Amino acid sequence: MKNPRILMCSPDFYGIEYEINPWMNTRVDADPARSLFQWRALVAILENLGATIERLEPARGLPDLVFTANAGIVYHNLFLSSRFRFEVRRGETPLFDRRFVDAGFRVESLPEGMFFEGAGDALFCGETLFAGYRFRSDALSQQWIGERLGVETLPLELVDPRYYHLDTCFCPLSSEQAIYYPGAFDDYGRSVLAARVDRLIEVHADEAVSFSCNAVVVGRTVILNDVSPRLKRDLEANGYTVRATPLSEFIKAGGSAKCLTFRIDGEDAASWKREAIRRLPPRPADPRKNDLHSPPES
Repeated sequence: MKNPRILMCSPDFYGIEYEINPWMNTRVDADPARSLFQWRALVAILENLGATIERLEPARGLPDLVFTANAGIVYHNLFLSSRFRFEVRRGETPLFDRRFVDAGFRVESLPEGMFFEGAGDALFCGETLFAGYRFRSDALSQQWIGERLGVETLPLELVDPRYYHLDTCFCPLSSEQAIYYPGAFDDYGRSVLAARVDRLIEVHADEAVSFSCNAVVVGRTVILNDVSPRLKRDLEANGYTVRATPLSEFIKAGGSAKCLTFRIDGEDAASWKREAIRRLPPRPADPRKNDLHSPPES
């Protein structure tokens, strides 16, 4: 297996400058020195596991640029760029797009008016793309992405605003196994996950709230926030090594280990990584121009 390539951004300008999720409170800012210390500790763990860390230049006025998982989604040599729901994050997109153009990817954007927040809401587990929607991404964008990539896409409605991105409550470990927090999904979503993921490890509510599902997977090692003893025990019982590291400063903004990383080479759980590059289907038309609408998002 090739060494993982992970895009990260130093928290030089990270801070709680606005409130766009329930975790953010501008009166409780992140500590700059502690943030940098925690970020560097995560980098050191990943490098120790053989990952190549590629650094995106931080930018003043874009405090959430540190959360590179939201850049977009990769599929072979295609990079589908995010369309952020909130204006305060949209300035990140040109920086991510330029980085992937320079890296040799074909960069495409979704039609205007759609919302899609990258690997925060779109995670491959095997051949299937599991796609979260409601709080940030919308269901129509996930449908469009599935058609663009020519892959089966299963939309999952998120029902708890604390788990506003899919990667805060679901983490594929391999093509057949994942961890998840059931309380973040409705009955239909839980039934889909139970039917389509061979082996699910349930995360308890008291550990889910510490962003235990927001983990980084490198081979058989899982890196996560350091307050998850039950999940650590369950993962080790399933043959995984757990590396726990404190990420409390980033939880203040609603992120943890996974949010701070973007797998340029694709996640280990994605089956497409082991396939030859396929010819993509034609770019879908904008479905709204055909009088189609997204499912209701209550």
